[in-house]
Parts: sequence; C-alpha cells; structure tokens
Amino acid sequence: MSRDRNSNGKPKKPRISKISNAGSAKPATSRPRAARNEDTEKKSTAKTRTPRLLSQSEAKAFEKSFDKPTRRTTKKTGKSFDSRDKYDNGDRKFSPKKGNKPFERDNDDRTRAFVQKRRFEKIAKDTNKESIRLNKYIANSGICSRREADELITQGLVQVNGQVVTEMGYQVQKTDRVVFDGQGITPEKPVYVLLNKPKGYISTTKDEKARKTVMDLVANASPYRLFPVGRLDRSTTGVILLTNDGHMTKKLTHPSFNMKKIYHVTLDRKLDRADLNAIAEGIRLEEGIAQVDSISYIDGKPKNEIGVEIHIGWNRVVRRIFQKLGYEVEALDRVMFAGLTKKNIKRGHWRILTDLEVNNLKML
Repeated sequence: MSRDRNSNGKPKKPRISKISNAGSAKPATSRPRAARNEDTEKKSTAKTRTPRLLSQSEAKAFEKSFDKPTRRTTKKTGKSFDSRDKYDNGDRKFSPKKGNKPFERDNDDRTRAFVQKRRFEKIAKDTNKESIRLNKYIANSGICSRREADELITQGLVQVNGQVVTEMGYQVQKTDRVVFDGQGITPEKPVYVLLNKPKGYISTTKDEKARKTVMDLVANASPYRLFPVGRLDRSTTGVILLTNDGHMTKKLTHPSFNMKKIYHVTLDRKLDRADLNAIAEGIRLEEGIAQVDSISYIDGKPKNEIGVEIHIGWNRVVRRIFQKLGYEVEALDRVMFAGLTKKNIKRGHWRILTDLEVNNLKML
C-alpha cells in the first residue's frame, strides 16, 4: 500500500502548519488555547507563593547560626584561623567575645602622648627654619590667625627691627625683633598644659636648693619652655596651668580679671558655724580684708572639710584665713582654676588643653 493513502485506500490529506507573523512555521498542537493559559497561570502563582513563616524555635536556631565561629584559610600560609580569635596588632586588640570595637587601643595615654610628640616635632621643625613669613610669625606667637595677621600688617601695626612693615609675604629672620602693640613677640606656637600637681613640688621653673619643681613633671609636654600660671605652695595640690603664652599668663594672673579658684580645705578640727559666717563676711589680713566668693561645708563629708571659692591671689591666702581663726590646714587641694578642673587627670599627670578650652580662656 502506498504511503500517500490511508488504510481504506483513500488518499491522505496534507498537513497544514500555521505560519507566524515573522514567517516561521510553528508545529500544530492538539491542545486548546484555554488549557495552555491555565498552565501558565499555575506556573506564575507558584513563583509568587507566600513563604512559610519560621517558628520561634526555628528563628532562634537561625540567629544562633550567625554566632558560630567561621574557619578561614589564608592563601599565603594555608593556616586556618577562627573568626573569634583575638587579634593583636601592637597595642591594638580586638575581641568579638567582649564586644570591643575593632582595633580599639588599650592605652589611650600612650597614643595621645605619641600624637602630641609628633605634633610638637613638626612645630619645632617649622620654627627652626632660617626665615618665616611675617603673618605666620605672628600667628605662631598666639596673637591671632594668619588671615587676621595680614590685616594687622596692612594697617601698619607690626614693626620689624624698629621699622613698620606693610609688605605682604615679608620674610622674617630668627634674629629679627618683631613688635606688636608695643610688646615683642616670639614665633613659638602657644602650648597650654594642665597639671594635677602632687605634694612636694614647687611651682617655679628652677630652685636654688635643687628641690623638685613642676617643670620636672611636664618635661616631655612641649619642645618650648613653659612657665607656671600663678603659684601653688609646696604642700598644696591640685590644678595648675603651664604655658608659653605671655599674654594669657598676664591675663589669668592680673587681679583686675578676678579669676576664680575653688579649694578643698581639710582642717585639723571641725569648723564652727560662727567661724564659717565670719569668713564669709571677710577676714582682715595684712593686705586688707580677704573676701571669699563663697564658703560651705562639703556634702557627705565631715565638718572639717570645707569648700572655698575665692578670686584674690594673695600669697597663701587660704591658709592664712583659717590660721587667723585658730585652725590649721592639714590638706589644701585646688580643684578648679579659671574654669579648668582636674577631672580624669591623675595626681602628677598632665594633659594638653583642647581648642575649646583655649577659646574659653581667651573669652574670659
């Protein structure tokens, strides 16, 4: 039987394929279009199916999986290490178990001292140059900024070796004498060091009897020579400021500025209420009547511990006030000077003032 005929002997009908718009032939299908659309909708709904929510126990197990240490292998050595191992990079340590921040420094004092040393080395290097611009010379003296120094120069307020200089960019030698506002200035950048003075040190730059001075405690604080602002006697402890800024020293020590100081006084016996009121009204000494700004007992302390706020700067004035009434001062500690406190400074230690603290001193 021929392939072109059916089993009954009749000729077969030719199969006609559908032609797409692009001209490509598509094989005919026996399934209707509606059935094919239903299959497509089932597939689309299967893809967008809402995921199953984890139970409480499953969620906790999932969260704990993140706390497990991960093992990693380095390419160079091939050794594996634990992500919870403690890393040590000099004085920087990190331990995820303790919750520390990465590479947190353990010794902040060492880090701060290193940064200050590098900064002072740079300052000293700039100062040792043979010549320096006049505006930078003035700015390094602590009077003003460079931009403000340019204005002072153009106004003719600066003299170099007795001659008024108005030239911008004028170079000044180390041996030149620069005068501003009738006072000679030096190109040293001002440094302000706050010291918590211990007992047994003298507040002078040197001593003829070779006794210990506060300069021994701040020897590494600055490349420049520092001077104490005011004085504390040998047995008095507490806050004292050291700086190379002559203008600031004069301002903080002059009686007209009335810089307030707070002392913690420990007496040999309890202070009577009548004597406390007498001190508040004023005690007559050799220089005159010693007026205190305020005096009171210290909360939570025995009656022989007194807080005194005073602004006069007479020699040993606090001790003399109590000695006038028959009391002996066993311990005297200055806890505040010109708004500066000894907070976070151990006895015998020092720190550099922040820019904000320096600006506050200049605004007093």
